[in-house]
Amino acid sequence: MISRFCPNLYFESLYQIDLSHLKSIGIRGIVFDIDNTVTMWGSDKVPQDTLKWLEDTKTQGFRVCLLSNNRKARVDSISCMLDIPSAKGFKPFGSAFRSALSLLGTSPKETAIIGDQIFTDILGGNRAGLYTILVQPLSTTEFFTTRLFRKLERIVLHKLACRGMLKP
Repeated sequence: MISRFCPNLYFESLYQIDLSHLKSIGIRGIVFDIDNTVTMWGSDKVPQDTLKWLEDTKTQGFRVCLLSNNRKARVDSISCMLDIPSAKGFKPFGSAFRSALSLLGTSPKETAIIGDQIFTDILGGNRAGLYTILVQPLSTTEFFTTRLFRKLERIVLHKLACRGMLKP
């Protein structure tokens, strides 16, 4: 049961993800969460290092899209700014991930999700058969319910670490 919450990889930062490794294991598409993964929660500013990393991802031939539970207007705004399409759906439900896969034109086995939340990004990605990558959130500023879930998340991460299931 706890394995449903276990990411394939866990990093402190987006910048630590080795794109050549993802390519070598057959990943062709990457789904990105927005809040506290690509940009800080509630912010429309994307850090310059993140902009460069996302551009490198596209330059290396990965198909990319955004998937967020945030308001459509905000998601569309960031999607337009980054020139990255966005899929529709509510994570962790399967329809959100099927929408992203359809947009990318990739299968679950050749698609990764990168996000900062176990109960949305990782659980949903694992259930959909995607390669899951957890990154630490960019900021501690978050939606009220997310802050509540972070407490449970810390417990789950601790259990995963104690069982040797977290792979950096």
